[in-house]
Amino acid sequence: MKTQLTLLAAALIALPMVAGAQNVAIVNGKPVPKARVEALMVQATRGGEQPRTPELEARVKEEVVLREIFAQEAEKRGMAQSADYKSQMELARQSILIRELFSDFQKKNTVSDADAKAEYDKFKAQSAGMEYRARHILVETEDQAKALIAEIKAGGNFEELAKKNSKDPGSGENGGDLDFAKPDAYVPEFGQALAALKKGEMTETPVKTQFGWHIIKLEDTREAQFPSFEEVKPQIQQRLAQIKLQQFQQDLRTKAKTDYKFQE
Repeated sequence: MKTQLTLLAAALIALPMVAGAQNVAIVNGKPVPKARVEALMVQATRGGEQPRTPELEARVKEEVVLREIFAQEAEKRGMAQSADYKSQMELARQSILIRELFSDFQKKNTVSDADAKAEYDKFKAQSAGMEYRARHILVETEDQAKALIAEIKAGGNFEELAKKNSKDPGSGENGGDLDFAKPDAYVPEFGQALAALKKGEMTETPVKTQFGWHIIKLEDTREAQFPSFEEVKPQIQQRLAQIKLQQFQQDLRTKAKTDYKFQE
């Protein structure tokens, strides 16, 4: 009997210790559970932008305790009964529920590798064709362009003249280099003139676009380059997941019975 009483007493003594282990602090007699710390830590480190460190955990613990102190004071002053508080709480409740709904949907509707590969193949097929590496000099007037064409034909260096005269700052500093691109990446007048050139050729007459007058030189051509599936798989999966989520949202809107008409 004495042994049983001893064990019971030890258990009763241990109870506060167990309860204390589940709390980060006691504020004015009210326990502050460690679960709050973990929830705030998840928010603070979401996305991996901020690593989970002992320093961060200490700051989060302090934040949780301060929140409890301030919240208790607000309740003491009756703020939890105000209409403004109640309306904000309703909005917060809805926001949390919606976030959980969408998160649950995405967890249960992941994008498979097969779906991502099919999307990759579709885009790759659309991107097939030739790419052209061009240089250009962009000037204000047709006369300026004609004068530069004459100078280049007389032996002038295209790259140097582009650096000196082109009003396109991005390519001008690089001797007019536009790198590889498909003709349809440019405005129609430029793309058509570029596609008509052979490697090493330059436009005989200035090409007018909305930007001004161009002298275009074709440096090289190649089959269109496309990144490997593994390189772009995360972006494709993210895009397809977003499309699925948007469709889910649209389906809910369509099925909902409401007298409010969503604007298209």
